[in-house]
Amino acid sequence: MSTAGKIIKCKAAVLWELKKPFSIEEVEVAPPKASEVRIKMVATGLCRTDDHMISGQLALPLPVILGHEAAGIVESIGEEVTTVKPGDKVILLFLPQCGKCAVCNHPEGNICLKNDVIVPRGTMQDGTTRFTCRGKPVYHFFNTSSFSEYSVVDETSVVQIDPASPLEKVCLIGCAFSTGYGSAVNVAKVTKGSTCAVFGLGGVGLCVVMGCKAAGAARIIAVDPNKYKFAKAQEVGATECISPQDFKKPIHEVVKEMSGGGVDFSFEVVGQHDTIVSALSCCHKAYGVSVIIGAPPSSEDLRIDPTLLLTGRTWKGAIFGGYKGKDSVPKLVADFMAKKFPLDSIITHVLPFEKINEGFDLLRSGKSIRTILTF
Repeated sequence: MSTAGKIIKCKAAVLWELKKPFSIEEVEVAPPKASEVRIKMVATGLCRTDDHMISGQLALPLPVILGHEAAGIVESIGEEVTTVKPGDKVILLFLPQCGKCAVCNHPEGNICLKNDVIVPRGTMQDGTTRFTCRGKPVYHFFNTSSFSEYSVVDETSVVQIDPASPLEKVCLIGCAFSTGYGSAVNVAKVTKGSTCAVFGLGGVGLCVVMGCKAAGAARIIAVDPNKYKFAKAQEVGATECISPQDFKKPIHEVVKEMSGGGVDFSFEVVGQHDTIVSALSCCHKAYGVSVIIGAPPSSEDLRIDPTLLLTGRTWKGAIFGGYKGKDSVPKLVADFMAKKFPLDSIITHVLPFEKINEGFDLLRSGKSIRTILTF
């Protein structure tokens, strides 16, 4: 029996309080309104950014359904929706692409002005929510909210992909892969024969390594205190792996010595102020490029010595690897299907959706790279 136009009752992981586990609840998911799409989730990844929300490092309204790295199947559509139809396989876009705003129309911009990332409001474009639990409205997250069996998103936040693609793998293109790989090839524009340093070897960091390798970097120095991640880093392209705990001097000095004065490109994929400064400091003072990828605490200021930039370094930031989602995600899925890059390498655990809290425990303990939840 068709569920189109009806309220769907399903399971979702609701965050009622900061720094508390998710509660698996029955929620009501309203039908999509005009220009909205309701999606049956198939797979979602657990990202460090979700954990930053749980810890309160980044602000958002509560209660909320988190999750932003996901793939699913369109269940129903609202009026005026033209780009997807029921039954389509899709990837959710935590950065929308409206195609009309000044950013979407700029060749170098991807932070669509309809985004819910910079200052999360937790609602659909009309200011209301589509989730209800225990008689109370539940907020959305990044206009995706993939920690639910069903979710409603704006048409600008979803894109159709190859129907043959395995959703439990390509869901990573919704965040980790695109964010890391794109930061190397689109944002830093890593050059052939260059030397790179990557700080942080989680799922996104390993995808930066992949991007550096694809761009032809000769040396890729991977930096992480967790040596468990070194084998994976080498598997995807790192030429050297080092832990800050093995040295008495600051890690940026170690990297500069290893690279003969500084690396050509550095990437911070942790989201901590000390590693942001270390990544900037270790790139060559005359021409090095450093890219911030990890989401830092929003409530703290970052102080640096301006001479780090005065001598010629370039300091950049990026969200989603600089990709415009609707334009780029289907092409990335096609490249994966053509075996141009691996995704299995960064998937260390696959768990049923109900074990979401166990998945985050694995993330926080450093025992996982990327955990995929399946519905």
